[in-house]
Amino acid sequence: MSNRGFTLIELIVVIVILGILAVTAAPRFVDFQSDARASTLGGLKAAVQGGAQLVYAKSALAGENRNANAGDNTTEVTLDNGDVQTDFGYPDAESMLTISWVDNWVEISSDDWDITAGSGTGTATVPPAGTFAITPNGVAYSTAAATRCYLLYTEPSSAGRTPSYDIEDSGC
Repeated sequence: MSNRGFTLIELIVVIVILGILAVTAAPRFVDFQSDARASTLGGLKAAVQGGAQLVYAKSALAGENRNANAGDNTTEVTLDNGDVQTDFGYPDAESMLTISWVDNWVEISSDDWDITAGSGTGTATVPPAGTFAITPNGVAYSTAAATRCYLLYTEPSSAGRTPSYDIEDSGC
């Protein structure tokens, strides 16, 4: 009875096969940053929805939730962190120009998030009026398919409607 091991050729073939598997499978498991960004957008959406509902509840208690303030931004509610301007009782997108203003109704940090205020009809790098986009810090707002990574808040257009919260995470 003789002891027989693997030949050098068999070992090289196994190493090549493992190398091919590593090259094709590893990137799917290693790219945790984009998965984490996409997941945190889901958490951000829940926080923004909850904050908007709190603002609406305060507006309803004050009887301001039915009043439109298009253009003048005079309707507002006061929360612990500061005042929030509203349209139809929900946070007014045009008044949310910085993270610190959004932070009045949603506790988010400028260390983690950036905001892009909407204007006009919108462009590839600026959302349309009546909206604002929140992106992970250091990620610019963009509608290009390869770089979409944001939460887009759209204020209600009339009384009785609710804001929309759209997540785009194909480019995270």
